[in-house]
Amino acid sequence: MDIQLKPLERQVMVITGASSGIGRATAEAAAAQGTTVVLAARSEDALREICQDIEVKGGRAAYVVADVGKRGDVQAIADFAVGRFGRIDTWVNNAGVAIYGRLDQVSEEDSRRLFDTNFWGVVNGSLTALTFLRPHGGALINIGSEVSDAIVPLQGMYTASKHAVKGFTDALRVELELIDELPVSITLIQPTAVDTPYPQHARNYLDQEPKLPTPQIDPRKVADAILSAAVKPARDVTVGAMAKLNTATAKLAPSIGDRMAAMQADRQTYDEPPRNPEGALYKASGGGGIHGTGGREVRH
Repeated sequence: MDIQLKPLERQVMVITGASSGIGRATAEAAAAQGTTVVLAARSEDALREICQDIEVKGGRAAYVVADVGKRGDVQAIADFAVGRFGRIDTWVNNAGVAIYGRLDQVSEEDSRRLFDTNFWGVVNGSLTALTFLRPHGGALINIGSEVSDAIVPLQGMYTASKHAVKGFTDALRVELELIDELPVSITLIQPTAVDTPYPQHARNYLDQEPKLPTPQIDPRKVADAILSAAVKPARDVTVGAMAKLNTATAKLAPSIGDRMAAMQADRQTYDEPPRNPEGALYKASGGGGIHGTGGREVRH
């Protein structure tokens, strides 16, 4: 069916994981184009600051402190958005956490906690949002990754969670768009490595400070892809040249993709000790900027 979405200036948009990185970039870009934004994350001080900055610039923003791994918290986001602004037009499931470490090193507790956020957070957000999107339509946008198709070593559980997000999103799309024929657009965004505080917020089992391999893209490019999907229905969107290459290789030449992935093992650390090994897996990160902090290279 032909799904019609509202222009950004007429939308109320919910964004999870909005205290830094892609989520913050999306919130600021959407608000600048007239979208009313409801921001959610665990870091209240960061959310308050972002909303204040948006309002100073003439935008409309509000926030809810929430852990997306808890269904009740996610329901509270939706109830707040509808109670405050009357509706939800687009819901962006962006919240995510990371773990650096070999799969045989990472504890089951940490792995389950990652899935609570990265996978169940998407499930919670999607099913909650649909209650409000079904009657009048809208966009549901889930943030996957190039590793929803490809893989990256030393981030195996993150990779597994993003594969799960893709499987859930694809199945949900078929059920709603093709079987039920609802006026809800369901999009999976698959970025390549993005220059955000993602590594600094990660749980780290390695003996060095983690990083993402280069090249990295600006988070604002991902924000642009999200906002495009909010007004023009799209099935899935790869963002960045490496995302296109890696997803295509994983599908068409998986053995070559495995060898390419293995080459990334030595490109994911700085030559310095870990700064914050516990990361933000269990506690709020405190928020942060749109971009990552980079490494303070220490030569030994």
